[in-house]
Amino acid sequence: MSSSIANDPLVCNGAALRKATRRITQLYDAMLAPCGLSVSQRSVLLHISRGDRPTMTELAHAMVLDRSALARNIQPLERDGYLIQTRDSEDGRSRRVELTPAGRAKLTESNRLWRRAQDRFEEIYGAERAAALRILLSEVYSDSFSEAFNADTPVRR
Repeated sequence: MSSSIANDPLVCNGAALRKATRRITQLYDAMLAPCGLSVSQRSVLLHISRGDRPTMTELAHAMVLDRSALARNIQPLERDGYLIQTRDSEDGRSRRVELTPAGRAKLTESNRLWRRAQDRFEEIYGAERAAALRILLSEVYSDSFSEAFNADTPVRR
């Protein structure tokens, strides 16, 4: 790859994905603002609601976050009474997270606003393209992609 291409942010997959993520985060955050949650906070509540009191490690893995980033996301939610952390009864070093009734109510409250953001995205981008995009992105954030990316052996396509 020539140095001019290597220094072009328009051809960097990582930069393009980060820019898209920032833009979508801005748009969804604006739609969710009336309920007082960011899209990141809503995602934390949603992931917790789908598990059976996940550990912090399980939740971080499901959200493709490192534990310190997850802790920063959880702190305001815990402060506001939307979730609690408890010690795992079988492994005292692990902490489990669960939604409080206020957290379940806040997630429910956010659903209408999230649906509006989702519908608007699909109205502009197209429902079929949005579905295809979610499939492509799920491949990129999958464990198998990460393993292949970090492997020492070349990947054949």
